[in-house]
Amino acid sequence: MNSSVSTPSASLATLWRPVVAMALVMLAANLAVQYPINDWLTWGAFVYPLVFLVTDLTNRAVDARAARRVAWWGFTLAVALSLWLADPRIALASGAAFLSAQWLDIAVFNRLRQGRWWQAPLVGSVLASVLDTLIFFFIAFYGTEFNWLMLGAGDLSVKWLMAVLLLAPYRLMLTHLRAWVPQATV
Repeated sequence: MNSSVSTPSASLATLWRPVVAMALVMLAANLAVQYPINDWLTWGAFVYPLVFLVTDLTNRAVDARAARRVAWWGFTLAVALSLWLADPRIALASGAAFLSAQWLDIAVFNRLRQGRWWQAPLVGSVLASVLDTLIFFFIAFYGTEFNWLMLGAGDLSVKWLMAVLLLAPYRLMLTHLRAWVPQATV
């Protein structure tokens, strides 16, 4: 399912669906993370892992370059909206963690893309979740009334669970990648 796509098919006009999806998921996660469920978990843990699904589908449909473009544009839109709608510290933490985790996810995905269908998205998401969680929770909650280590541990546990659960929609979408990025040759 590896594809090679020319530059015009990876234009921003072609990638608008994943860019919008990325921005909306990040914005929703940045809002949801401000609401703890208990002492060790926030609602953001259930929303944020969808960014890896967006990246991995784009990477599979087009290539790593397109996935990085989607991450950059989604990041730009989400941080702008988050600065307006969420706490600025959350927006900063999200941006720093997001970019680091996305680059790691894309690199791992590409390294494993020729393996079994589930390896690249699962391993990339699991490893990127560790990096994302460490960066985000330290910047967002260090020195606040929240126990950032406990929140981070709970968040990471849910991200790993979500990485497994999101394999089902990833697998289903593999047969519909032309709808995700219409002009890509899948």
